[in-house]
Amino acid sequence: MNDAAAPAAPGPAPEGHRARQALLKRLADVVSLPASRINAFERSVVGDLLVEMLRLAEPKERLRVAARLAPLNELPNALSRLLLRDTPDIAGQLIERCAALTDADLCSAAQDTGIEHRLLIARRRGLSEVLTETLMVPGEPEVAAVLLRNATARLSPPGVEMMVGLSRDHPALCERLLHRPEIRPSGAYAMFWWCGPDERRLILQRFAVSREVMQEVAEDVLAMAATENWSDPVARKALQFIELRQRNRGAIEKSPFADLEAAIAHAARNGLSRETATEIAYLSGLKPLTGAKILGDPGGEPVAILCKATGLDRQGLAALWRALRRPETDDRGAVHPTWERVQQTWEMLAADRAQTVLRYWNWALSSALSPRLLQAIREGDEEAADPFATPERLAILTLSQDFRRPG
Repeated sequence: MNDAAAPAAPGPAPEGHRARQALLKRLADVVSLPASRINAFERSVVGDLLVEMLRLAEPKERLRVAARLAPLNELPNALSRLLLRDTPDIAGQLIERCAALTDADLCSAAQDTGIEHRLLIARRRGLSEVLTETLMVPGEPEVAAVLLRNATARLSPPGVEMMVGLSRDHPALCERLLHRPEIRPSGAYAMFWWCGPDERRLILQRFAVSREVMQEVAEDVLAMAATENWSDPVARKALQFIELRQRNRGAIEKSPFADLEAAIAHAARNGLSRETATEIAYLSGLKPLTGAKILGDPGGEPVAILCKATGLDRQGLAALWRALRRPETDDRGAVHPTWERVQQTWEMLAADRAQTVLRYWNWALSSALSPRLLQAIREGDEEAADPFATPERLAILTLSQDFRRPG
């Protein structure tokens, strides 16, 4: 808290300080006069005098003045600065009711005070993007939860990213964040890895979008790139995301297996070795890191997405599940709940939408990685990502727990 702006500790109240109370009330009344009775300069001077008195006043006196001033549409800056940095019950009079407060007033107060003040500000109606972003900077899940419940608060893109990162360690935020209108597919795809089953279903229902329009506008560009032998890395990377085909034909030619189905059948019979898992990733058009993340996910839904995106049928899905040595039935012989959920995920997704999710993961988890970014992931340095590179930011969010150094 900014001690210079905070009220001074009151001295012992003199006996019968009726004059002080009367003067505080009268000065507050003067500050409250309409513009037709007092000009801005006069109001400012009265406010300065009132500030000096309030710095030495008792809390109950400051509370009365704050309650008197809260309904005003115009308030001297020095007065609002003092009261906003007072105890939460006093500051709350202005935070909750005063329309005269600007974003600058509230941002400054949020930075100078503690979590109780930020919680009060987070409940205020009509919060702007600038203000909600300021409230998110300290990384307090309690404040984020209040902001997410505040339907009149507007979240900025950086603010949403901060909330996505915070939800990784505080998954209770996920459900409300996924329902906010500001959330975009990139954030939802990153959250998928730490969300529960219900939130994962919501992500796939709401954010697994089609690439049909992109495919239509890029159809002739795909042919151009092929005639250029895919020599332009910038165009190649984007077109690999857009194109309809998921499986990697080049990998099939080099693989010891005839196709993806054969690799999965081999793993189902003999167990999934590191080498076979790598082949399955390559044959599926993925980098090994992305494949390992998908196959190692305890929830299993990413496996269903992989199978639907690559055109595997029910038998292929079941074979890959067996290769992972995951249970298909429970102790009573009924369908295991996890396996049932995986099958439902496979059924609900269209192949094109599954490919969008899968390619976004591959884009973020593999193509964005560099030695610099890996170093940042290991050190937990989320500021190291290029602010304009979505895959870099998603890679840090998604892989930090896998790569971070212990301690």
